[in-house]
Amino acid sequence: MLARWLSLIISAMILLGCAPQAQDSQLELIQERGVLRVGTLLGPSTYFLDQERDAGLEYVLARAFADELGVELEMVPRYSVTALFNLLQSNEVDILAAGLDRTAQREESMRFGPPYQVVEQKVVFKQGSRTRPRSLEDIEADLVVMQGSSHDEYLQRVADDFPELPWRTTDEHDANELLEQVVRGDLAYTIADTNTLDIKRRYYPDLSVAFTVRENVDIAWALKKDLDASLYAEVIRFFGQLRNSGQLAQLIDQHFGHVASFNYVDTSLFIQAVETTLPRYRELFEKHAGTLDWRLLAAISYQESLWNPRAVSPTGVRGLMMLTLPTAQQMGVQSRLNPEESIRGGARYVEQMIDRIPARIRHPDRLWFALAAYNIGLGHLEDARILTQQQGADPDRWIDVRKRLPLLRQKRFYRQTRYGFARGDEPVRYVGNIRRYYDTLVWLDERGRIPSSPLIIALPDDSADEVN
Repeated sequence: MLARWLSLIISAMILLGCAPQAQDSQLELIQERGVLRVGTLLGPSTYFLDQERDAGLEYVLARAFADELGVELEMVPRYSVTALFNLLQSNEVDILAAGLDRTAQREESMRFGPPYQVVEQKVVFKQGSRTRPRSLEDIEADLVVMQGSSHDEYLQRVADDFPELPWRTTDEHDANELLEQVVRGDLAYTIADTNTLDIKRRYYPDLSVAFTVRENVDIAWALKKDLDASLYAEVIRFFGQLRNSGQLAQLIDQHFGHVASFNYVDTSLFIQAVETTLPRYRELFEKHAGTLDWRLLAAISYQESLWNPRAVSPTGVRGLMMLTLPTAQQMGVQSRLNPEESIRGGARYVEQMIDRIPARIRHPDRLWFALAAYNIGLGHLEDARILTQQQGADPDRWIDVRKRLPLLRQKRFYRQTRYGFARGDEPVRYVGNIRRYYDTLVWLDERGRIPSSPLIIALPDDSADEVN
């Protein structure tokens, strides 16, 4: 990827040197207009509305770039790739930021910026619906992809090699809808980029990967090729700064870092528990969430106990929130096996952890640090942050500290720390799991898929866990 960046920088310098200066450049026209117009595709991996607020990786990047240019941002969403490309060619937008990959056909009319993400493209089918194919030769039913997508271009390119392949395109459905049709059994196969697929599998675990058709696919912004290179040069400079500062890696991690790891059984059991177990405790999570999102509190509880109020670990932690006895006493919990007391105590303890994380650390990193502290303790977390700083990384960024926490298992590192040995890999998995459960709960809740039921909770038998 570094070679690609250097090539782009040299190309931009040459284009700028050759560009005529008689009229305003594209960059100057944008600054005079006061608005950067960005075309995008609607979807969870690109751009969407989250409680009526703009969200998604492409929006965050575009917002930051517009701020760099000192102009307002106008997002122009479309549902199809063809409609998106028409926006650029008709000069209705300045940039396309839509999870696009560079192809030979696209490069005839578009100029691509530096790659900011690398994905794979995979053939997807429904788990258990058919025998898993190993190559395009094994595809025995309709393979459907978006018209004008790079998947479409790929299949056109290999069509002569697989003349019997039953495939077609559609302009009526986007990539997410095609995946949903596969889950419902309406389609046999589609092709999906891994960033989109990883998100979708959190809610639809029956989406199964057959095989990979393209590896190491660069994702980049696209600009119109027949215009001057002034805006193109700014795009290269912008992504260069993001990359060098570590902000780009942090943004990618915030949006995709927790979804890449997929476990079919775990995801299926979680969704089943949402439907059957969570309704018994939802009202309590909502009642005692305090400053927290109740769905986050529920996600923490599932990670801790699988929503089992009688859960007990070998180390003596107990209940829905798996509180230690000293923590329960500190939070005023009389019985850790009482669901309401456990949820109330756990919520207050999480809030306390958040308050004890340095205020300069921004959300969501502050929350990830607090969750790690909930799991491993503030002392060990601080040891990992000190190690991070000693190794030249940022101790206030979860993505950096996450890499050093497992070092607390190694003698040559923990011997230098104040609190010594710790199973530092556990909070890394812990935080990652909670992020995935939380995202799934938010998605299900927004679609009304978390059932409600009368709250009937009795104190379990053998609940001799009174705190004096």
